[in-house]
Amino acid sequence: MTYDDFAGRPRTGWDMHCHTVFSDGTETPEELIRQAKAMQLLGVAITDHDTTSGWVPARRAAQSLGLPLLRGTEITAEFDRTSVHMLAYQYDPNSPHIARMFARTRDGRVRRAKIMVERLSEDFPITWDDVLDQVKEGSRTTIGRPHIADALVAAGIYATRSEAFQGAVSGGSEYYVPTPSPTALEVVEAIREAGGVSVVAHPADTGRNRVLLSDEQIRALVDEGLDGLEVWHRGNAPEQRLRLLALAQRYGLLTTGGSDWHGKGKPNLLGENVTDPETVARIIERGAISPILPPAPEEALSAK
Repeated sequence: MTYDDFAGRPRTGWDMHCHTVFSDGTETPEELIRQAKAMQLLGVAITDHDTTSGWVPARRAAQSLGLPLLRGTEITAEFDRTSVHMLAYQYDPNSPHIARMFARTRDGRVRRAKIMVERLSEDFPITWDDVLDQVKEGSRTTIGRPHIADALVAAGIYATRSEAFQGAVSGGSEYYVPTPSPTALEVVEAIREAGGVSVVAHPADTGRNRVLLSDEQIRALVDEGLDGLEVWHRGNAPEQRLRLLALAQRYGLLTTGGSDWHGKGKPNLLGENVTDPETVARIIERGAISPILPPAPEEALSAK
């Protein structure tokens, strides 16, 4: 295992935080696997927002192209008015608790998006149909602000999605509506019940929250069964990475890394932050479902 000069950040490994067209990414699961394979990543995790819709095409692509895959979801939550995103890995998607939670969140996202579009339409040439035009996988896509941003780009209001997020779609704009979300404690409980592994995504990203999760809040999540913290993420400042590493050591938590890749939807580069294979092995060991692994050479030969 090789590291760079910042506190043991992995240089090779798995990208454990990737989005596709089944939420707010711009590329298919197949393209995710293809690019990761070309970059010689050891494996990837698909983590679309509040859905498992991309799991099947990602599995097929991973098996076809011979790249290891973990299946996961990024779940929107809150903790005392602080927005928290939870990465859930290798859980049973048929768990009733987590299925109900996803259904509530996805319905809430659509209602919220419609209200935002209604507000925006008073000042910009945008309709709900314009937003739906940006949705790649129909009802299987988790609709969110990125699709509104893309509709504004298509209307010529902004040049890029990132520019729209700095303007009318930003969390501080007059058009913004919060996402109705379960509590982070409920999410950790639901992931645990489903046999999955829970990791707080980008817990120190001040670009998302002016008030970050406190040490005490992270301790409360640990008491509920939290498994890890995403330390290696571009949104976590260096001093915050050191804080997260200290908390992980104190509570025996896993430390993961991921790019938060969205294809062309964000500047984040696939593989820019990764998770070491030893940590991935621990996630696999704890999870309720098996990873998607390439066949052994003798199995591949016998299948031909």
